[in-house]
Amino acid sequence: MSDRLPPLTALRAFEAAARHLSFALAAAELNVTPAALSFQIKSLEAHFGAPLFRRLNRAVELTEAGSALAPGATDGFRTLAAAWRTAQRTQDHQSLTVTAGPAFTAKWLAPRLFEFAQAHPEIELRFSASLRVMDFARDNIDVAIRFAKQVDPDLFTLPLAEEWVTPVMTPAMAKQFPTPQSLRDAPLIVDDSIAFIYPPSDWNAWLAAMNIAAPASFGPRFSQADHATDAALAGAGVVLGRRALVLKYLAEGQLVAPYEFALATGARFWFLCPKAAQDRPQIVAFRDWIMREISKTSAVTDRITIIAKHDA
Repeated sequence: MSDRLPPLTALRAFEAAARHLSFALAAAELNVTPAALSFQIKSLEAHFGAPLFRRLNRAVELTEAGSALAPGATDGFRTLAAAWRTAQRTQDHQSLTVTAGPAFTAKWLAPRLFEFAQAHPEIELRFSASLRVMDFARDNIDVAIRFAKQVDPDLFTLPLAEEWVTPVMTPAMAKQFPTPQSLRDAPLIVDDSIAFIYPPSDWNAWLAAMNIAAPASFGPRFSQADHATDAALAGAGVVLGRRALVLKYLAEGQLVAPYEFALATGARFWFLCPKAAQDRPQIVAFRDWIMREISKTSAVTDRITIIAKHDA
């Protein structure tokens, strides 16, 4: 039996038929007639030297050989499709697809995007607000912004500002709880979105760093940082605010950080993209804009004192 690969069109016909277990559906997907698809599969079987399908009355099923070939054929065509999309994106200088977590998208990116759009009307921005691990080629992603301690060294990585957490609240609530010790009587909002960080950067850790005993119970818990921040904005309590998500509100005076002591998380947000794509014009423009936006809040961060740092 020859190791020479059969024609790509025959393999493509087989892959579609194996995935659908239907010659008719495969033909419709490939926009060919069922007869043409059947001819391609027969030519593939002739090349292989044995049947790949069992033809039943109104259905088909894979033979043992067909079952062995199908997964690799599907993976191969997916890889080819991803490579083709990646190659196409190298010629596209007008669109940019960014993925970031829902909280970062809602609290950092969305409020600032108008300025980027004004400065770069030639770039069409697309966003995917998700924490799902994505593949740049498969998911058509150009840039990812992720919160982590470590990231893939095979990517272009730009560490953004160091992340910390500090109690933030409305100005009215700050009058009720003027000292760190008074927080024992405050409704403490819990943000569970960074519970994965170790050592912890939670209320217990912040209070311990300030030599304050933790209260017997805490206030409402949220699985998403933006929801916890919204609760603090609404005056529902005090949240241990994450730097990137609360700085804009601190700068605008909607929230205050009255104690000016923060706990380092040991993690940070990262700007990520494939190394081969790092010099694409729209990626450079977006990266430079993010760094400029971060620098705008330096006056707020200068007032914050880091009271503890965890090893990364």
